[in-house]
This record gives sequence, C-alpha cells and structure tokens, in this order.
Amino acid sequence: MAHPSLAELIARDGVIRAPGVWDGLSARIAQQAGFPAVCASGFAIAAALGMPDAEVFTATEGVDAVRKIREACEVPIIADIDTGYGNAINAQRTAASMRRAGVSAVFMEDQVSPKRCPICVGDPVEVTPLPEAIGKVRAAKEGLGEDVLLIARTDAVGAEALERAEAYVAAGADLIMPVSKTFKTLEEWHRCHELTSVPLVASLTAWTWVEREFTDDAMAQAGIKIAMVATHGILAAATAIRDSFTRLAAGEPLPDVSGSYMEHTDFVDMIGFPEMEERQRAYLPAAVEV
Repeated sequence: MAHPSLAELIARDGVIRAPGVWDGLSARIAQQAGFPAVCASGFAIAAALGMPDAEVFTATEGVDAVRKIREACEVPIIADIDTGYGNAINAQRTAASMRRAGVSAVFMEDQVSPKRCPICVGDPVEVTPLPEAIGKVRAAKEGLGEDVLLIARTDAVGAEALERAEAYVAAGADLIMPVSKTFKTLEEWHRCHELTSVPLVASLTAWTWVEREFTDDAMAQAGIKIAMVATHGILAAATAIRDSFTRLAAGEPLPDVSGSYMEHTDFVDMIGFPEMEERQRAYLPAAVEV
C-alpha cells in the first residue's frame, strides 16, 4: 500500500503526529501502530548509542541510522540533523546526505556546535549569530533541493525567536520549529505562525508544558501542522528494558519476568517472519511433479 507523502499529509486537515524512532525495529513498530510519518530523533539515536543528546555522534552515524529506518518502513521520515554538524558547508553536505538516504524533511537548529539539548540543561543555550544562522539555512536548503522540506528550529526565546523565524523563512525554510522553551504561551506560537505564514512544527517532549497543553485543537489554532513525539518511544523502551534487566540481575525466575512480555509468536509476526518466509519460497525452484 502506498503511503501519502509528507507534502500530501501537510495539505490535509489535521495535525501530523510523528513518533521518535532510532532504528529499524522502532520504525517498524511506529508504522504498524498507524503513524503516518516518523521522526528520526537525535535524542533517541544518541540514547541508542549510549550517549546523551549533545551532538556527540557524527553526521555519518546519523545518516546510517536514517538508512536503517528507511529500510524498515515506508512512511515519510523527518530527520534531526542537530546543528548540521558544523558550519554552512557541513550543514549543506549533511542535508544532501539525508536527502540521498530517503528523508522527506530535516530539522536543523540554530545553536552553536556542539549543541546542548535544552530540556537536559538548566541554562539558556547559546545560539549562532543571526547572519551565520541565515547562511546555514540557505546552505541546508540548497543541499536538500526542492523535494525535501527544511524545518528551521530556533532555540532563541521571545522576540528574538520571532525575528529569527522570519529570517529563516526568507532564507528558504519551509517550516519553523520553536522548542518548548522558545515561547511560554500558545498565543506566542500563533503570533509566530502569523508572522512567518508557514506551518509550525512542535516537539511534544515528555514532561514539558507543550506535552500537556498542545491538544489537536490548540495546535490547529496556533498553526502547528506537525507534532513530533520525539522522546516517548525511547523512554518507554528504556523503562521496559531497565525493569526487565534489573529483575533478571536480581535473580528473579525467568518465567516470572518474561510473563509480562509480548508472546514470542506475536513478536515473530510483528517483525515479519511470515512475509519473509513467503518471499523466500517465491525464489525456490518449483516442485517437480512426478
């Protein structure tokens, strides 16, 4: 079954929800759950590598993760490219690599490199001077071409964020993504949409005010078209794994621990064994009739 493109989804009524995924398994589960798009989350990819979201993994590792996600699902991918991994030329090359990996959109932030995840640090993060940030937006958009959307994320706050949003759209950004700390009210989000005249993207990060207050109706009124649920999946997975491993390491009997898992046969079906068996049989020699 063909899946709608990201542009087709944006043209429809309603908010597009895209969960954060980090590998083939999480991408496959997201598609089977019915999500129309996925977010290749830098937070989740870093966590899957055992690292904090501090731009420690390389652009190559990010692109490699996206390739694995692309192989496992057919829905549009919105990829996190952090700061573009350096200056404007680095951002352009990263964007082009993501385009070749099969993404439908990327989002790039205006922090200095290496970035600091704003929900993980208490202090305000440092943003790149506006002229330099504008150049990086232009470069990234050129690397993406016309068919892949550029989401410009700003980590500035208040009036400065509004100024940057307008400038990024003028430089070629297709959508604007304020972070949860950018504005304090939905009215400010609505003002950003009015000023830029482009759709907004929100990350409904777990444990933040946007997760609690951004209902579908509220987002529609504020001009938010894409709602990324970037951290929920990796938190759910880590919680389940930590619980299981802690119980096993403490000596709890295996059957007691595995009793809360999905059935093995359910996992076999979910991961695609029946379809793979059918494909394998299709390439075997035909049975010889006696």
